[in-house]
Amino acid sequence: MRIIFAALFLTTVLTIATGCSRASSRRIGFIPKGRTHLFWQSVHAGAVAAERENPGYTVIWNGPQSETDFEGEIQIVDSMINQHLDAICLAPIDQKVLVNVVNRAASNGIPVIIFDSPLDTDRFTAQVATDNYAAGQLAASRMGEILNGKGKIAEVAVEPGSASTMAREKGFEDSIASKFPGIRIADKQYGMADFAQSLKVSENMLTATPDLNGMFASNESSTVGAIRALKGRSGVKLVGFDFSPQILEGLRDGTVDSVVVQDPFQMGYKSFLAAVAKLRGGAPQRIQNIQPALVTRLNIDQPGIQRRVNPDLDKYLK
Repeated sequence: MRIIFAALFLTTVLTIATGCSRASSRRIGFIPKGRTHLFWQSVHAGAVAAERENPGYTVIWNGPQSETDFEGEIQIVDSMINQHLDAICLAPIDQKVLVNVVNRAASNGIPVIIFDSPLDTDRFTAQVATDNYAAGQLAASRMGEILNGKGKIAEVAVEPGSASTMAREKGFEDSIASKFPGIRIADKQYGMADFAQSLKVSENMLTATPDLNGMFASNESSTVGAIRALKGRSGVKLVGFDFSPQILEGLRDGTVDSVVVQDPFQMGYKSFLAAVAKLRGGAPQRIQNIQPALVTRLNIDQPGIQRRVNPDLDKYLK
């Protein structure tokens, strides 16, 4: 009888302990700008990798379908605040529009980690992002090199208000102006973070300026749109940004000269760790810049580049 009682007591204690463990799991909301691009899937994988290394902390992943849907993103942040999540990691679609809801989170005692793109408020715990201005400069240096410092180019931009892409576009434009006065930016149009719209504006610029020597595209969707527009054409050098299977194909077949890549896996990983550090009572480094890298056909298969552009998504997301 005593043995039975002891067994029942032990079972009850373990059940209560397990329940308490689950109840005490701290939830960290992750809100990307969108859900479709490979970039955001890689961020998600990085966050899950950090989650697995930190028992008791859980990723709650949700983002708008479109990278232009700032109202949807605001609603997701509001929902996470109302659910009393322990921390929020946010990639703001617009550097101004998302300020009020982030300030509300801070006022509710919820630490906010900003990732990918900065926001016009100082009420965040940490910011984890690519040095986007430097990334634009890197793209400009490559463009100047492959055009021998002269020519006419067009720019497939992303969208107004997106601080990360605006910074890399400005870095590109400033560097072209200061270092390569023989290169002129003949046109700049926005693809609005959409593959079809990026294709359309790329075709428009190629038609309007048939003697273009080069194009710069400043994110995944704009690069893919430019690749599609350039298929079957020759003589236009494309320097793009970010990575996907279509961009890899473009590098392999020569449609793309090069792309500047970020490290989205590390972005998700470091953002999660910053949130965990804050929730444990620590003070994570406030500004964490991740340096970009230039990818060409010559270095695409190097291990360091493959780690950035080809993380094992199945390992973390399935």
